[in-house]
Amino acid sequence: MPKKILAVDDERHIVRLVEVNLQRAGYQVITAYDGREALQKVESEKPDLIVLDVMMPLMDGFEVLSTLKKNPDTKDIPVIMLTAKAQDADVFRGWASGVDCYLTKPFNPMELLTFVKRILDSQATDTADTGRYKLG
Repeated sequence: MPKKILAVDDERHIVRLVEVNLQRAGYQVITAYDGREALQKVESEKPDLIVLDVMMPLMDGFEVLSTLKKNPDTKDIPVIMLTAKAQDADVFRGWASGVDCYLTKPFNPMELLTFVKRILDSQATDTADTGRYKLG
């Protein structure tokens, strides 16, 4: 069964670019266009990974990330921030908030795929090793 990835961005062309490239790589992709819709999709779809923009209407990506990390059911879902916010303070805030990867726009779709694969492969290794558990 393919891994399920939630792509979240208010720019539809970015969502489509992410979606097409991830689908070509064999992933199942679900989409959302704002922070609130993202949280609803996380609840209903249970994605294995989230690609998340920062600047969105209704609820920004940092608020979404904070909500996910506070919830025991969603705190371990890996999150890749994909955003135009490239200032050092924004990047630091992303890492401090618990993102697994912080990529800035414009981005290379192959780089995104590399990080998605690396994160998901790392999770599979962590959970497959006997006696070892992935820590938070």
